[in-house]
Amino acid sequence: MAIYVVMEPPGRGERSDGTVFVRDGFAWLGFLVPPLWLAWNRLWIEAALTFVVMAILSMLGEKLGLAWAGSALSLLVSLYVGLEGQGLRIAALRRRGWHEWGVVEADRLDGAETRHALETDMPDEQPPVPRIVPDANLARPAQTGMALGLTHTPGRP
Repeated sequence: MAIYVVMEPPGRGERSDGTVFVRDGFAWLGFLVPPLWLAWNRLWIEAALTFVVMAILSMLGEKLGLAWAGSALSLLVSLYVGLEGQGLRIAALRRRGWHEWGVVEADRLDGAETRHALETDMPDEQPPVPRIVPDANLARPAQTGMALGLTHTPGRP
């Protein structure tokens, strides 16, 4: 089962059609092609920054004669985007004014949409629970005698 974070747009009304479901997990395309994946998800600043960092690391590796080091560091950048890519998407949506409705657990995206629709169609207010007040006349009297064990009775040695 996958966990989906449900994000709702800032100007939501009664029925929000702009709800976005972000799957919480590893982003394989974000690992394989980080700048393109970030640009596809409209994370422009992150995509440009990732491209520049990967280019600098590759050039530095070539200039120092350590091509494997530049490739290894670029792989670390790719791994970071793969692991934290979905979190970057959620953070970008929050910066744009979206708010988190909650999380939904489902196998696929359509199952997550169904569960979210079922949750939002439920009435918000539950009927009040009846309050049970005990009758003071039926309560047991407090015990004033000696208790079992090592207890202290005030006023007695």
